[in-house]
Amino acid sequence: MPRGRTVAISAAAAVVVAGGAAGGAYYLLHTRGTPQETATRFTSAWSRGDLTAMKAELASPAPGFDATYAELTKNLGAVKVAVRDVRAGQAKDDRAAASFTATASLKDVGDWTYQGSLRLVVKDHYWKVDWSPAAVHPALDGNTHLALKTSWPQRASITDANGDRIDGGDVGGSVQQLVGYLDKAGDDDLGKLGSAYKKNDPVGRAGLQETFQKQLAGTPTTEIQAVGPSRKTLHSIKGSPGRDLTTSLDLKVQHAAADAVRDLPKPASLVAVRPSTGEILAVVNNKGGFNRALDGKYAPGSTFKTITAAGLLAEGLTPSSRVTCPKEAVVGGMKIRNSDHEAFGSLSFLDSYAHSCNTTFAPLAAEKLGAKKLYDLATELGFNQPLRIGVPATPGSMPKATSDAELAAESFGQGRITASPLVMATVAAAVADGSWRPPTLVPSRKQAEAPRELPGGVVKGLRSMMRAVVSKGTARKAGLPSGTAGKTGTAEFGTGPKLESHAWFMGYRGDLAFAVVVEAGGMGGDVAAPVAARFLKAL
Repeated sequence: MPRGRTVAISAAAAVVVAGGAAGGAYYLLHTRGTPQETATRFTSAWSRGDLTAMKAELASPAPGFDATYAELTKNLGAVKVAVRDVRAGQAKDDRAAASFTATASLKDVGDWTYQGSLRLVVKDHYWKVDWSPAAVHPALDGNTHLALKTSWPQRASITDANGDRIDGGDVGGSVQQLVGYLDKAGDDDLGKLGSAYKKNDPVGRAGLQETFQKQLAGTPTTEIQAVGPSRKTLHSIKGSPGRDLTTSLDLKVQHAAADAVRDLPKPASLVAVRPSTGEILAVVNNKGGFNRALDGKYAPGSTFKTITAAGLLAEGLTPSSRVTCPKEAVVGGMKIRNSDHEAFGSLSFLDSYAHSCNTTFAPLAAEKLGAKKLYDLATELGFNQPLRIGVPATPGSMPKATSDAELAAESFGQGRITASPLVMATVAAAVADGSWRPPTLVPSRKQAEAPRELPGGVVKGLRSMMRAVVSKGTARKAGLPSGTAGKTGTAEFGTGPKLESHAWFMGYRGDLAFAVVVEAGGMGGDVAAPVAARFLKAL
């Protein structure tokens, strides 16, 4: 072949090669991004739970996309999915694959970590995710679903302070009210408790069983399964046993309280607490149903005079200060009288408290305290604040008086004031200890409120005054044992010319404080104080 033709053919070949190289360069320059970048964006959006951003990375619409990712959130109860270690492999023929590690945090179960992969493809000069259900988990193919299979441990116990179980059926109705009961889980429970729970699983209902459901139930051993034509376990998470719940109840004190109110014909409740700690030792109602001991809203009557007396002592009065107890007094235009229209003339502040003189306390409250001081002191002694005892309990309510007449009524526990036996037991406990302490049924539970010391100089005076109620005042005939201090209350309620009265007595003896109420029982000294006497003597 002539040399010139050889050169021409070679040149032509060179042009073809050069043209092919130029075409490849053009193509490469117009393929946007890399498989690694696309896989990283897609998995980052997955970690954020941003399905819209994930769909923007797809090569084509993917039917069932949302439902497949819900296999983790809805079926397994994943509250978060974290994807890491995303690594794209070498691209070949416009295709690539990326591996990743996903960790799904399953509510009330634990973390599940698994390996997965994404397929990637060039579409319209961009690297895109070639999606299928396997992108969520390799076991998903459109015909399989993720599911949980749980095996619960034996439920833990609820005990009294001495370790004796109180969650059986042999402890009395009042304790059962506190403990609650077991029920079958319904749809509302599943939404609240998480994917570890299935319909009809045992759950606590009411009382301590409900409040401490997760502690008592523990966590189940959980198998994560792929369910389709067959069932395959993908991963198992070992559960943990429930933890026993120790309450502050003392069954000896509880039984004594129950015996004290059992035979009363009218509804009655008694609560006992330990002043030095705020621990609740007994909660008793002699009638079933409504838990009056914790949720009752009664006018506290003259038991509230203890709070008013604390304020007056802080303002400079002493137990020996001379005051008057006339038959009637008028404050803010409201006529005030004493029980049975009694009058004691001039007497000591101690004796006016012991004889429960409304006509002493109402004028003094208006003169020396005012609405704000009485309101603030009541709040310091447990009113107007939530109770976190471990089961639902209604706080005491003491609205700030808006007139002298209302202030006068509040000074002896009438007006709009309401309290339960629990609330008034903590007032008595505050006098016994010198500090108001938030009550609790579960000592291990952290309290939001700190103990509050009573105003300086009032504790000694209050103690002497409460002892006088028992030794020579309205509770002197009740048969209370030596060493008891307390305060009676007769709280009128209703409307009409002749009002009924709730009977109250609150007090303490040693490191034991208590409050008793008898609905429509009449005079506190005649009805409620003897109940307290029976209770204390049984101990």
